[in-house]
Amino acid sequence: MIYRTDYHMHSKFSDGKAEPYEYIDDAIRCGMKEIGFSEHLNLIIPNQEWCMDPSRTPEYIKTIKKIRKERSDIQVRVGFEVDFFPGKEKEIYDFISPLGLDYVIGSVHYMGDTTVDSSPDFFTGKNIDDIFRGYFELLYQAVESGLFDIIAHCDLLRIYNHKPSFDPEYLYRELARRMSRHVAIEINTNGRNRPLADFYPDRRYLAIFREENVPVCVNSDSHFPARIGQYFDEAYALLRDAGYTEMCTFSSRERSMIPADFSEIALK
Repeated sequence: MIYRTDYHMHSKFSDGKAEPYEYIDDAIRCGMKEIGFSEHLNLIIPNQEWCMDPSRTPEYIKTIKKIRKERSDIQVRVGFEVDFFPGKEKEIYDFISPLGLDYVIGSVHYMGDTTVDSSPDFFTGKNIDDIFRGYFELLYQAVESGLFDIIAHCDLLRIYNHKPSFDPEYLYRELARRMSRHVAIEINTNGRNRPLADFYPDRRYLAIFREENVPVCVNSDSHFPARIGQYFDEAYALLRDAGYTEMCTFSSRERSMIPADFSEIALK
């Protein structure tokens, strides 16, 4: 049996399309035992339309905890997806550490003051090899910051199907080595809905994370209820084939490992 969780969801508090309570019944219908909200939070570049205003943090946490209290038929967790900026670790830590969250997802959207996923124009005229190396260097810093429990869509820069001229396996292996036992990676199924049309991370390298004992969870990165748990059976099959036998859960910034019997997944 698989203990199904989905910790990466966005509601109208950031760029999601539904109120938090509207996600609950859909989550139960697709077999989730735990879900978690993780609104976009950018503490360095203000007024990003896809991020929650930090001043709404008390309201957001109060809302999710109210839903948790009202719905005993599913465990509801509260977190944030926080943009990482090198050199701004203290500002991020000082904001998130007192909040009593269940987990914090770290993400690298920005290279400089521009996000890699907002438009294909980001890549125009740039050296793709340099972008890959620079992006992974930011990931390494995010992992080693100690700020995060999960790293989101670790190779988001693949979103428009750009590929380096070299085999990036060594970049993934170094990332996995740095994440080992300390920070979880997610299989982010929302990549299937983007121009990439596949999961993050690149499935060719998923076994590397298992070899390095990196904890894992499967997340939808859903922005509306219908995408909760989307493509999860395919993701579970990938975990099975990579050799994973357990997945992680989170509560009060503590990670627990739950055995996962992927034998129920028929997908090859």
